[in-house]
Amino acid sequence: MRSSDGEKNQADGAPSVALRRGPARHLRSARSWIALGVLAPLGMLALSAVMLFDLRRDAWEKAEQTSKNLLQVIERDIARNVEIIDLSLQGIVDTLKMPGLADMDPRLRQLALFDRATTARDMGVMLVVDENGDTIFDAKTVPARRVNNADREYFQLHKARPDHGLQISPPLISRLLGEPVTVLSRRIDKPDGSFGGVVQASLKLAYFSALFDRIGLGQDGAINLYLRDGTRLMRYPAVEADIGANIAGAPTFQRFLAERSGSFTGTSVRDGIERYYAFTQVGDLPLVLNVALGTREIEAEWQSKAVGIGLAILVLCGLTILLSLLFGRELRRSAAMQAELARLAGTDLLTGLPNRRRFEEAFEQAAKASRRADRPLALLVIDADHFKRYNDRHGHAVGDAVLKSLARSLTESLGRPNDLAARVGGEEFAVLLPDTDRAGAARIAEAIHAAVAGLAVPAAGIGPGSITVSIGLAVTAGDRATEDLYRRADAALYEAKESGRNRTCCAPGAAEEAPDRPPTRLTAAPQRRVAR
Repeated sequence: MRSSDGEKNQADGAPSVALRRGPARHLRSARSWIALGVLAPLGMLALSAVMLFDLRRDAWEKAEQTSKNLLQVIERDIARNVEIIDLSLQGIVDTLKMPGLADMDPRLRQLALFDRATTARDMGVMLVVDENGDTIFDAKTVPARRVNNADREYFQLHKARPDHGLQISPPLISRLLGEPVTVLSRRIDKPDGSFGGVVQASLKLAYFSALFDRIGLGQDGAINLYLRDGTRLMRYPAVEADIGANIAGAPTFQRFLAERSGSFTGTSVRDGIERYYAFTQVGDLPLVLNVALGTREIEAEWQSKAVGIGLAILVLCGLTILLSLLFGRELRRSAAMQAELARLAGTDLLTGLPNRRRFEEAFEQAAKASRRADRPLALLVIDADHFKRYNDRHGHAVGDAVLKSLARSLTESLGRPNDLAARVGGEEFAVLLPDTDRAGAARIAEAIHAAVAGLAVPAAGIGPGSITVSIGLAVTAGDRATEDLYRRADAALYEAKESGRNRTCCAPGAAEEAPDRPPTRLTAAPQRRVAR
């Protein structure tokens, strides 16, 4: 009977393993190339992402540095100009205390009071007003132009607070110039310490406009100057409605007040645009300055580069992946062609069965497995009876049809994938049965006889039962030599032919054979001594 462990050594006995090994390596190589062709572009994408991230960071660092530089330049200019005006105001206060000032010639008195005011840029009007708000001295004319500023907020503040110091007013329209200004003022005390009036200088808002207009910040960029109470003194680009507006409750301004200087990204309450704000307090003055750059414009140049580089990288990566896939497909085709060539090299073209070369390779592997595992190995040598008649009587086409039919019968009679049926000669076939004992091999031989008995070639008038085969069977165990297995099976086939054909004869075990029968090597087909 066939051993119950018949499938255990299937890998050892399968004849196609060695033939598949080369194409399998080729296919693995193809997969490696495809994997490399896909992973390499992914690596390129990762590196490109890192590079674009660095470019974006550079854009923000550039914007941050630009904002800080602009902020520093503007802050210094404003602080210096306000300082010049304030020094003039303090000088006037000090000069008013000089004895005999009231007795001086009016023009000399004006020169003594206002000589330092001439160096300030965009100075508007510089006046000295008494405790009632009426002008008593004017830097421009003698006598002073008549105007009363008692209703001005800065006047009332100085009157109420003796220790206030320099006051910078919200934007207002000058009553003498008729244009927007901010007024810088200081209190004048009488000898007894009571309120004696105000010395004031107006700074034209055009000064800030001219200062800011020299700087290009893009469409969304802005420069703002605020009083510490949230009142906007000036904005660039200038919008009339924004001047004098108070944004003390805005989150952005709250951050301006919370820190003396710094930067952050926030959304403007004015227009809803997200901006990068760099801000600082102007010296020791009650002024807050900020430079704001639109985040869209900060990243605009980076985005254009990112789009260009990204598209180029995507195209290159796509082409690389496509070429890798095409190359992999060609490698697979090549592997398939090699596999097919390997299969054809071991295949009989007429019957489609393995040929003698493949049979010999399979026999060698099965013999090694049998010896290693000490398991039986069975061999059937099969020959078509009176095959020469079919060729002589019906022609070679009918003979070929008979051989094809026999091949199908052999294949259908085998039940395991590691069993092998091969054509080893003209009308001679062999069936290799690994891990099969004599009884199991005999059952296969009976199945073959039964299958062959049903063969017919109607076109040639050959009906069922006309085609028969003779079978020689030999079995060896793994602890015995396998080199003479084919010789013993062939001798059994000879006996089947001598006994009348259409039968199976079993060769005796190696220990039962007569010592004078010479062994026949597998690689040399034995000579037939009777007609087949």
